Amino acid sequence: MILQNELLSILIVVVFGFITGLEVKNYKEQFSASHDDGLHLGSTRTYTFLALLGYVFYKISLNLYIVGFAGFIILYAMFYFFRLKEQRGSLLLFLIGGIVYSFGAFVSKFGYWELAVLFVLVVFILNSKYKIKKYYEQIDIKEIETFSKFLVLSAVILPILPKNNLPYIEISAFKIWLAVVVISGISYVSYILSKFVFKDKGFLVAGILGGLYSSTATTVVLSKKVSISKEIINGAIIIATSMMYLRLVVIAFIFNSSIGKSVLIPYLVLSLIGIAIAVFFYQKGAQSDTAASTTEDQNPLELQTALIFAFLFVAMMALTKYITLNFGDAGLQVLSFIAGVSDIDPFVLSLLMGKFHITQELITSAIFIATGSNNFLKAFYAYFFGKKGTLSSVITLIGLGCATIILGFI
Repeated sequence: MILQNELLSILIVVVFGFITGLEVKNYKEQFSASHDDGLHLGSTRTYTFLALLGYVFYKISLNLYIVGFAGFIILYAMFYFFRLKEQRGSLLLFLIGGIVYSFGAFVSKFGYWELAVLFVLVVFILNSKYKIKKYYEQIDIKEIETFSKFLVLSAVILPILPKNNLPYIEISAFKIWLAVVVISGISYVSYILSKFVFKDKGFLVAGILGGLYSSTATTVVLSKKVSISKEIINGAIIIATSMMYLRLVVIAFIFNSSIGKSVLIPYLVLSLIGIAIAVFFYQKGAQSDTAASTTEDQNPLELQTALIFAFLFVAMMALTKYITLNFGDAGLQVLSFIAGVSDIDPFVLSLLMGKFHITQELITSAIFIATGSNNFLKAFYAYFFGKKGTLSSVITLIGLGCATIILGFI
C-alpha cells in the first residue's frame, strides 16, 4: 500500500509538472512570440524534470531539497541577468518554476487534493492575464481604498466595539456595526457583480443584480432609460423588486430566523409572481435588450454611506420603541407604512434585532406593510421618470404592494 501511494504521488507530480510546462509554453507563444530569441529557462520537459527533482530531493533529505532550490535560484538569477540587459526581465517563470519544484514536497506534506487545488490555481492565474488587465483598467483606485478602509473598520474596529447594550434601544454598538457590515456586504457583492463581472450584460441582468443591491435606486436608473425598450425596461424594473423580496428573506434569516420562516413562503410567492411577469415583458422585447448598467449609485462600502445607515438604524430602533410603547399596534402599522417610503433596510433591521414588547406576528405584519409601501414608492419613481412608458411596471408594483400590505393585515 505504501509503495502504491509513492508511485501515485510520483505520477501525479510528473503529470502536473508536465501540464504546467505546456501551459507555460502556450503562455510564451501567446505573449512572447514577437520577442523570441531562443533564450528560455526551459521547455515542457524542463518543468516536468523540475517537479520530479523536487520530489526526489525531498524524499532523500530536506537539506538536499533546500540545496536543490538554492541551485534553482542561482540558475534563474543568471538567466534573469541576461534578460535584464534586453529590458525583458520577468519573475513570472521563476515563481512558476519554484511552485513546480515544490509539488513533490507539497503532495508529501498535505495530499493529492491539496496539490490539485494548487495546480488549478497556477493554471488559472497563468491564463488570466487578459482578464486581469481588463478588470484593472475598469477599477477605480478609490474603489480599492474604500474597500480597504471598510475592511479595517470591519475586521479591526468591530471586534473591539463594546458589547454592552446602549440605554433605551437595548442593543450594543457591536451589534449595530455588525448589522451595517452584513447589509453593506450583501449590497457590495451585488455592486461588484454588476459593475465588473456582469457589466453590459443586458437590462434584465442589471435589474436582477440591482434589485439585490437597491431596488429603489435601480428603479430610478432604469426608468430613465425607458426610451430604449418599454418591454425590456418594464421587465427589468419588475424583476428588481422581485429580487428585493429574496433579499429581505436572506436578511430576515440572518438576524432573526423565526421571522425569516414567517416571511419565507409569502415573499417567495410574491417574488416568483414578479419574476414571471418580468420574463413575460422581457420576451416581448428581448431582441432590443442592450448593454446596461445600474451602478450609478454609491459604493455601499463608502464610509459616509455606512455611517448614515448606522444612524438611520439606531434612529429607527429608537422611534419604533417609542411608537410601540405609546401608540401600540396601530402606531407601529402607521410607522411601517411611512418607513416604506424610504430605505426600508434600517427599519426592517430594527424590527429584527430590537427588543420590543410586541408579538412576532406584529413584527412580521410591520415588515409586510413596509415592503408594500416601498413598492408604492418605486411605482411613483417609475412613473415620474418613465411616464407612460413604464405604466406596466407601475401597475405591477402597485399590485405587488397591495398584495404585500394585505398580507400584513391578515
